[in-house]
Amino acid sequence: MDEEDVSPAYAREVGNRLRHIRRQQGLSLQAVEEASKREFKASVLGAYERGERIVSVLRLQRLAGLYGVPVDQLLPRAPGSPGVNVDGATGLSRDVAPVRIDLARLDQLEAPERDLVRRYIGMIQIQRGDFNGRVITIRNEDVRALARVFERDDAD
Repeated sequence: MDEEDVSPAYAREVGNRLRHIRRQQGLSLQAVEEASKREFKASVLGAYERGERIVSVLRLQRLAGLYGVPVDQLLPRAPGSPGVNVDGATGLSRDVAPVRIDLARLDQLEAPERDLVRRYIGMIQIQRGDFNGRVITIRNEDVRALARVFERDDAD
């Protein structure tokens, strides 16, 4: 696909996804430039985010690696398709206290269950497009599913 084949609207949508993921992780354009050892200059990344420049597939892949997200999370969704909810809504039930998981502490655990929980949480992150990398809130249904996996009562 040549640059001429990419519509300006699609380029803006890609840019919106790039900006959303970067902001979700609390990164400034300058912080991304520093983290990438100046591979991604702040001015160029800003142009990608505004849809003024087309990001190549290779650079998109490297940005995904830098952000720690799957490449497809940097691409816009077709209308009506499942996946990212850009406004950040969690869809949590209002009558039940949510469970918050500190992802850094989860990664430090030395328990055999850690990898299974981490994979489950990773699937939730992909489904929601939630890649802030620090804390995730899971629904009661997720807690019950994990309890069944570990053959525990979800009240434990």
